[in-house]
Amino acid sequence: MLSKIFIIFIQVLLALDPGYAEAQTWIRAGYYIDGVGDFPISGVNSSLFTHLFCGFADINFTSYQLSFSLSEEKQFSSFTEVVKQKNPSVVTLLSIWGTSANYSTFSLMVSDSSYRNSFIDLSIKIARLYGFQGLDLFWLSPTTSSDMLNAGVLFREWRVATELEARNSSHSQLILTARLPWTNSAGNPVGSIQQYLNWVHVPAVGYWIPEETNFTSPHAALYDPKSVNTDELIKAWIVNGLSANKLVLCLPYFGFACVEITKNE
Repeated sequence: MLSKIFIIFIQVLLALDPGYAEAQTWIRAGYYIDGVGDFPISGVNSSLFTHLFCGFADINFTSYQLSFSLSEEKQFSSFTEVVKQKNPSVVTLLSIWGTSANYSTFSLMVSDSSYRNSFIDLSIKIARLYGFQGLDLFWLSPTTSSDMLNAGVLFREWRVATELEARNSSHSQLILTARLPWTNSAGNPVGSIQQYLNWVHVPAVGYWIPEETNFTSPHAALYDPKSVNTDELIKAWIVNGLSANKLVLCLPYFGFACVEITKNE
């Protein structure tokens, strides 16, 4: 049963030069998501992966710091230790979830310097406390110019803070990644992603689900299904200045099933 691990095989090699690919290390990563099924952390075959993301932490709507339940804290605190038993070299990252449901919280956080500082400081402390080697921002809904510009500011301040923390400790610098929607907005933070993040995730699914189904895609409002596909998204990032080795292609290990039920009158 794989219901609790949303697996993403990630490849960072989107350049066309074969020699480039041979010189790079392929990344194989997956998300382990709390609250989906009954798949235990110990069931994850971490030997298959180079990186594992544990999700999701949220952001408190009043303090703008990381927020999670007692059960989630138990999961976060044990995740790295458990998965490293099978693969000591696997790199673990804590993923922070920004859904449309808490859009205003994320938007306010990135727009205010004091809120950003509070978020950054605690995210680094929590990552270190639980043994994570990186942080991931999984924000599906920043579609306005101001949100995207402010996200770029957050990435810069986050990187500066992780560099300072690493210099003042014996730890290696934390990895910073993000899952952001592509938008043609002038505020798209391509430059900040290029300079301050290790990579950004590019989805290969979820752009659109037919209206006649009962499922709602978290990405559906972000794209025009008639004109967007994975190939176009990859081209858009690269044409606008993001290096191919900053792009991570996400291949999902899940699916939807639609069942029509006829009710007898």
